[in-house]
Amino acid sequence: MGIAEFGLNRLPIGRTAEVVSVRTEGTTRNRLLDLGLVPSTIVEAIRKSPAGDPVAYRIRGAIIALRAEESRQITVRSID
Repeated sequence: MGIAEFGLNRLPIGRTAEVVSVRTEGTTRNRLLDLGLVPSTIVEAIRKSPAGDPVAYRIRGAIIALRAEESRQITVRSID
């Protein structure tokens, strides 16, 4: 049985995952890579805003808020 991969937007609050890939192009891709969202990076979902979007993630020690349209472009696999 393989490890399931899914969009970062589906990671439950309090859970961690490993980045597999970033499936977007152009300036959005560059911004996400600059934030440290490269393959093998560990990401933790910290909290949702009251409206549910954006969601705060811990990435390499920093807290970064991403909107669902951005986070669904990041493929991850759960590690916990």
